[in-house]
Amino acid sequence: MKNITLGIVDDDALIVNILSNFLDSQDDFSLILAESNGRECIDKMSQLESIPDILLMDLKMDEMNGVDTTQRLKLLYPDLKTIIISSHYKVSFIGFMLKTGVAAFAPKGISTTELMMIIREVNERGYYFDQAQLDVIREQLSSKFPKPVLEEENILSERELEVLILLCQQKTAQEIGDKLFITKRTVEGHKNNLFVKTGAKNVAGLVIYAVQNGIIMADDLPII
Repeated sequence: MKNITLGIVDDDALIVNILSNFLDSQDDFSLILAESNGRECIDKMSQLESIPDILLMDLKMDEMNGVDTTQRLKLLYPDLKTIIISSHYKVSFIGFMLKTGVAAFAPKGISTTELMMIIREVNERGYYFDQAQLDVIREQLSSKFPKPVLEEENILSERELEVLILLCQQKTAQEIGDKLFITKRTVEGHKNNLFVKTGAKNVAGLVIYAVQNGIIMADDLPII
C-alpha cells in the first residue's frame, strides 16, 4: 500500500525521469509532483488536492533555487517536509539548511537504498542526520551560543519538555504517546505548542533549540 506521497523538483530532466520512475515503483511511495524549478513547484502545489508528504529538491536551479523555494513553501505549507539533494552538497551547510526548514540534506551521489532510507526516516521521525552532520551540529552548537532569555508565557511546560526530549530521541508521536500515557493527538498538540513557543520550523529545528538551551546534550542525539 502506497502511503508516502512524494514530489521532485530538479532542473535535470534525466534525473527527474529516472528518479520518478524508480520511486513510484516502490510499494510505499507515490509520486504526485515533478517540476524543474521552485517557481513551477509552488504554482503546481497550489493546484493539487493534497500536497506531497515529502519534497525532494535540488539546491541550485534557475527561476528559484532550493533555499528560496524551501523558505517560501514553509510559509505556505508548514507541515511539508523537504529533503535537499544536491551536487553542491557540503556538510558544513547543515546548520544553515536546518534553520531554513530542511528536514534532511544529502549529496546527489547517494545510493537509491540510502535515499529510500532517508525518505522513510523523515516521514517517520521528521528529520534525518548522519554521523558527519551530527559532528558538524555539535561543532556549530558550541558554548558561544547564548541561552535565549524567554518571556514568561513562552516557558515550556513540564509535559512539553518531556515531549521535546522524546522528539530529540527520534520517537514518533505514537511512541511518545505510549510512553507518556497520552493520545497521539495530544502529542501532536504539544508538538504544535513547541513550534509556536520556540519558533522552530520543523522537528529538526526543535532539536537545535533543545541543544542550544541545554535541554539535551548534542552528544546524546541518536543516529540511525
